Amino acid sequence: MIKKYQHLIAGHWQGDGEIPNINPSDTNDIVGLTTSASSTEVREAISAAHAARNVWAYSNPQQRFDVLDRAGSEILNRAGELGELMAREEGKPIKEATGEATRSGLLFKFFAGEALRLTGDIVPSVRPGVTVEITREPIGVVGIITPWNFPLAIPAWKIAPALAWGNTVIFKPASNVPGCAWELADILVRAGLPDGVLNLIYGSGSAVGSALTESGLVDAISFTGSVVVGNQLAVAATKKGIRVQTEMGGKNPMVVLDDADLDLAVEICINGAFFSTGQRCTASSRLIVTKGIHDRFVASLEKRMRELKVGNALDPATEIGPVVDQSQLEQDCRYIEIAKSEGGEVVGGEILQRSTPGFYLAPALIKGTNNDMTINREEVFGPVASIIRADDYDEALSIANDTWFGLSSGICSTSLSHVSHFKRNSRSGMVMVNVPTAGVDYHVPFGGTKASSYGAREQGAYAKEFYSVVKTAYVSP
Repeated sequence: MIKKYQHLIAGHWQGDGEIPNINPSDTNDIVGLTTSASSTEVREAISAAHAARNVWAYSNPQQRFDVLDRAGSEILNRAGELGELMAREEGKPIKEATGEATRSGLLFKFFAGEALRLTGDIVPSVRPGVTVEITREPIGVVGIITPWNFPLAIPAWKIAPALAWGNTVIFKPASNVPGCAWELADILVRAGLPDGVLNLIYGSGSAVGSALTESGLVDAISFTGSVVVGNQLAVAATKKGIRVQTEMGGKNPMVVLDDADLDLAVEICINGAFFSTGQRCTASSRLIVTKGIHDRFVASLEKRMRELKVGNALDPATEIGPVVDQSQLEQDCRYIEIAKSEGGEVVGGEILQRSTPGFYLAPALIKGTNNDMTINREEVFGPVASIIRADDYDEALSIANDTWFGLSSGICSTSLSHVSHFKRNSRSGMVMVNVPTAGVDYHVPFGGTKASSYGAREQGAYAKEFYSVVKTAYVSP
């Protein structure tokens, strides 16, 4: 039987699944059926989270630890199964998908520990006999809106800290990855989460986002997705006094200098540009290469790129899975054609046929580009990377910073002086030295600058800056 993915509202599963969830590796395979929430159901979910806020806010740290730790353990124990589901509904190669499931379990384990690491300060007042207590409290009801490209990890790094610091949640996942969201919610329910603390709602991002900003009962919203939607949500939320956090993509540079280890640089760029089918906001889609190594690097990268196996996400030998859906495939192809029309030389980028019908695209490398071309200004979100030639380090750094995004950047070099200068002067939230631009540990902060991010950082102990509020109390005996 085909599984039906229902809403979770106030501890009850409800709704009839009618919308097919299609496997991008095999469009004949229906992974499950999901539904779309009405405005009434969204309001019910918000009300349920509001009604449960005191129950969870005043729960003790051990209770929160136990729930999150049990959830983390189950995710880790089921990483293979959850990875297979992710591969089917999102198209991420099975090895990467299983790795993401594992990371999600570790995220819950980490934030279980954070529930027990609550700290505060007691300081003397300047007034005699008075002390000052500084503590943190939950912010309240949090709306969480997540994208399809990391259907377990991104929900985990938002939901886990929200719960660890005593908040209640309305969770709206991307519509084309309902299965991973359902499994995550079900795991948390069975881990002992009280009714109403987590509510799962499927549906239109704009409709749910509007309901969250207009209800008057939501205290914070955490969003990952497109720049356009994120900016609209941030404006609407701030007008209502709602705390907001948005992560909105990147056009990330990887600088390759003449003194780089050539083989290492090629593997770093293959990973950063094309793994996860390039569908990562941290993907290194602009490869900025200095003239002394340029020709050798491009030849080696092109050869390595053509060796990549594009195929069904469930095949263990697959390195590049399908694009997530037809709309994304069309977008990728449109950007490739724009690059051609603006003078770029395209290597690869063909639509491929495999044994099962799917959205297969060969990785594309655009040679001979400059930083003013559309391909280097706008996020493609596919297995597409461009080459930009630079005369020297100074020009490469200038090109790297010449973007309205600022999420992640990288450099391949053996020069200590260049690496040190780049770390300080790259205008991005995360800097990678001789490692891919994509891939961040679960215990450290994640976020960018400029148009890539707005609000407090995600992940690690820094997540408390968004999911909690500081209270100052003066005490006189």
